Amino acid sequence: MEDNTIFKISSKIKEIRKEKGITIQDLADRAGVSKGLISQIENNRTAPSLFVLINIVNSLEVDLNEFFKDFKSTANEGPIIVRKKENYEAFEKEQAEGFHYSRIFASSIEKSTLDIVLLELAPNASRPMVETEAFEYKYIIQGEVEYVFPDRVVSLAAGDSIFFDGRVSHTPRNTGKVPALMLIVYFFDGAKS
Repeated sequence: MEDNTIFKISSKIKEIRKEKGITIQDLADRAGVSKGLISQIENNRTAPSLFVLINIVNSLEVDLNEFFKDFKSTANEGPIIVRKKENYEAFEKEQAEGFHYSRIFASSIEKSTLDIVLLELAPNASRPMVETEAFEYKYIIQGEVEYVFPDRVVSLAAGDSIFFDGRVSHTPRNTGKVPALMLIVYFFDGAKS
C-alpha cells in the first residue's frame, strides 16, 4: 500500500470500534480472528490480510466505500517531502500510559514500509512488554531511558541509540524525572511476511 495507508487503516478501525462501543474481544469474535490480532492491527504491530481487513470492516458494520472515503495518497509529493511539526499525527498504542506518539512520516518503499515517529515518554510511563513485526531504531533526543528485553536491560541517555528486531519482546522505561524524547524508525519488511 502506498504511503501511510496501513497506519490510516489501523487508526480508522480503532476509531470506529471505539465510537461504536465495541470491545476488542467483541470485534475479534465478530470477525473470526483472535483478540491479539485485532490489538496488533490497531497498534500498527502487524498488517491485516485483505480477507481479514474485509471481515473486520464488515464486522464494524461499515460499508467498504465509506471506510476508505477519506483516504488520500501522498505518493505524488515528489522526491523531497517536508513535514512541519504541526502536521505530525498523534496516535496511541495499547495499554501504554504516559506514552505520547506523533507520526512524522510513513511510506511504502518497494515491499517494505517505513514509519518514523516521535515518542515522548513521561516519567513513570508504563506498558507491558510488546513485540512488533518491524526492525526498530531508537535515538534518544533527551532524557534517560532503559530498554527492557527478556535477557537484559540497556541504559540509554541523550545522544545514544539502539537498533533491534522488534520481534524480541521489549519495552522502554523512563528512568529520569523529566519526559524523555525519542526518535523512532520502524522498518516493516514486507518481503518476509
